[in-house]
Amino acid sequence: MFDLTKVLLGPASVELGRNLAECLGGEAVPVETKSFPDGESYVRITGDIAGEKVAVVQSTYPPQDRHLVQLLQLLDTARDLNASELIAVVPYLAYSRQDKRFRPGEAVSVRTIVKLIEATGAGSLVTVDVHTDKILDLFRIKAHNLSAMAAIGEYFSKLKLLKPYVFAPDEGALERAKTLAGYLGADYSFFQKQRDRETGMIRTKGRDFEIKDRDAIVVDDIISTGSTIANAASILREEGARDIYVACTHPLLLGGAKEKIIAAGAKEVIGTDCVASDVSRISVASVIAEFLRKTL
Repeated sequence: MFDLTKVLLGPASVELGRNLAECLGGEAVPVETKSFPDGESYVRITGDIAGEKVAVVQSTYPPQDRHLVQLLQLLDTARDLNASELIAVVPYLAYSRQDKRFRPGEAVSVRTIVKLIEATGAGSLVTVDVHTDKILDLFRIKAHNLSAMAAIGEYFSKLKLLKPYVFAPDEGALERAKTLAGYLGADYSFFQKQRDRETGMIRTKGRDFEIKDRDAIVVDDIISTGSTIANAASILREEGARDIYVACTHPLLLGGAKEKIIAAGAKEVIGTDCVASDVSRISVASVIAEFLRKTL
């Protein structure tokens, strides 16, 4: 039986940590944090965790380096304070997209992050919709990747959608769209994405799908600049979609991405609390809690 007793509220994931503690019936332990004048991070665990099984909840979205250092500080401090077991709950794992070496001498940065998390005391790691499952193989500790699609599906199931159609922005994300469509009893498809080898510009093309007067959901794991999603929304609008929703696990939404997507025709952009933002209306706390109860 799972007996986690303490949840450390990392500064990047305070609300998610509180929700997780509530779901698990554990104690939420606040973390005092500040930045020194030179920019260095300070953290202090405010509760007694000696002899306790502890989950450190800290996502590492931008500013990635600051949030990563805070995560490492918390893990190392919790170990130093004699926690009996440490679970690193890192819903957004930074540097996951730097998982290959394309040019000689490049850092495979996610390997560095994996080594640091292990070295600072984590006994296991839980993340959500990581860029690729192959990253889990880099860990020597137990590492688990959860899907946010159940939580996103629950959110959309409460809306009165008209003959919903779920889309992936490219073929690589098709499995995610298929999973979400399964929760909603909806159709699903994907867009074709092509990159111009000379300019680097990405072009999105529609396929044969019947979307006129139907509600559409475009779903992805991460939305950064939003250009690909905006292209998809624009095509759906031109094809006569009724309402267009955009959903993702990790709403980074950099450089006016949300506004770009809305201007392209989307009614709403919705994300989870893996990344704290003004669109993070879906919590993955229950997904993480259920996994922890059954597995760890």
